[in-house]
Amino acid sequence: MKRAAHALLLALAFITLTAQRDPVLVPAVSQSRIEVRQDFTGAELLLYGAILDPQGRRAAEPYDIVVVLKGPTEPVLVREKQRWFGIWVNADSTAFRSAPSFFAVASSRPVGQIVDERTAAIYELGLDFMQLSPSGVIQPQEQARFTTGLVDLRVLAGLYKEDPGGVTLSEDVLYQARIALPSNVVTGRYTAETFAIQRGRVIASAIADVEVSKEGFERLVADRAQDAGLAYGVAVVLLALLFGWAAGRLFALI
Repeated sequence: MKRAAHALLLALAFITLTAQRDPVLVPAVSQSRIEVRQDFTGAELLLYGAILDPQGRRAAEPYDIVVVLKGPTEPVLVREKQRWFGIWVNADSTAFRSAPSFFAVASSRPVGQIVDERTAAIYELGLDFMQLSPSGVIQPQEQARFTTGLVDLRVLAGLYKEDPGGVTLSEDVLYQARIALPSNVVTGRYTAETFAIQRGRVIASAIADVEVSKEGFERLVADRAQDAGLAYGVAVVLLALLFGWAAGRLFALI
């Protein structure tokens, strides 16, 4: 099975080769669609591919691979907690117009050993180089503080991660990386962008999409909440009242 996959990748690389100077990168993912059901506990994506020169041969020089997997962007409000007379209360806050709901980077070596900070920032090759868009005007020091807070919270939740050394190379042609998606991922379209890098320069890049969607009862509930928000809200309140009344009657009988 593994040999067949390798042969398929090489065949795809030969088909897509054109008269260009830089190598060609052909990516693939183990699952193009992930279904989120009631018993969903997470998933592991295998991102793999091949890189060849325009003549279909092994790259003349060694290269590094960096894979960046991003989830759908969403607006985020980050609040800062302060201790006031022994009680933690909300203090300053900052809103970000768009932040990736999931962000993972895997590389064949630590990114700092592969590219300089400018290149890493251009391609967002790490948690320190994510391009977040704050709402309104904010001081750079304050933005950095809230950005660090957001990243730390999502790292703890398993939604942001880095894995230097998470990409393995085989014979300077094939690569593979495994990235785990936790059970609390947001549904939507995920993009896996792969970069081939030589001498600190990105020589090839390619994108593969992964769709994460709710299925079964979870999809039914999500569709009803979106299509008929008022009716869904009323139904939830009525169900909560019904279960509360039933629980009260049960405890009264006991």
